[in-house]
Amino acid sequence: MKYNKMFLFVIMLVPWLSVPMLGKKNFKRFLPAAFFITVWISVESILAKKRVWWKFYDKLIPNVMGELPFLIGPFLIGSIWILKFTFGNFFRYLIVNLVTDVLFVYPGMFALKRMGIISLIRMKHYQMGILFMAKSVLMYVFQFMVEKIRKKPKSLIQRILP
Repeated sequence: MKYNKMFLFVIMLVPWLSVPMLGKKNFKRFLPAAFFITVWISVESILAKKRVWWKFYDKLIPNVMGELPFLIGPFLIGSIWILKFTFGNFFRYLIVNLVTDVLFVYPGMFALKRMGIISLIRMKHYQMGILFMAKSVLMYVFQFMVEKIRKKPKSLIQRILP
């Protein structure tokens, strides 16, 4: 249990060490979509708890959702990295997400279960994979909309008055 908490802390902290390598511009560009999907998953976690899709046995902080270290660590930062390298090529984005999701859903979940951190209860591994892929598509669409809004042509008044 003590080591699980240390593991969860490391899982949450280590991805943040890569943020300087992302670059400020990329971080700011892709943060809205990554943040949006992180909030989406936080809400989904409430539904998952009600429907007992999975159960966290060990949490970093008691009485706080068990997903937190994964969400604000590898998921948030990993989403920004994936968008950085694949945005603009939807097929590449899907492939990278498929590989990442399969690695988490199968060997990752088996390892986390073996460590006594989490296990699936009323959800099968393939269902979790489908859920992850659906969220990947949702995040890409959100980023696409953000890009469209950012590149919207300025009105005549905005062009005249700086």
